[in-house]
Amino acid sequence: MKIIQANSGVLTNFDVLKFLESRGASEDSARVFSDVTPSENKVYGYLFGTPARGQTTENINEFKEKCKKYDLAEAEVLNIINTRPSSIVGIYPLIENCDLRLGDTVEELVELVVEVFPSPLPAKTVENDAKTTNVEKIEDQNDNDEGKPENEEEMETIDGS
Repeated sequence: MKIIQANSGVLTNFDVLKFLESRGASEDSARVFSDVTPSENKVYGYLFGTPARGQTTENINEFKEKCKKYDLAEAEVLNIINTRPSSIVGIYPLIENCDLRLGDTVEELVELVVEVFPSPLPAKTVENDAKTTNVEKIEDQNDNDEGKPENEEEMETIDGS
């Protein structure tokens, strides 16, 4: 085996997602004729639900170029690309000493992230009995069940009611 480029840099979640796709990874666990291990399919399934799913090489490179003026560390840029924070609250944990280093330009950085990267994808869906249901609808139904377990039977009180 010949090494073409050793230590060529860090990988974004997008890079890993594309690599796994090229190996045949899928969310469909029924794909038997693939050289992909179950753990690779699980990683693919996780990454498919992250902002990496909607990214492209072009918008990642564009972001890297445009954010150079903020003098961010490579790890900070990588974290921003992987998480796609869309608010100031999302940026602060990713940048060390954010107040001191960026000051008022934090809002500008958030606007850059939102401008360059596509908006988050809709919530994942769950398939049951060939019927696709939105996860949020299921959660709303569970919230409306008044906290009563499904299998709980009504109990009589001492006074017979």
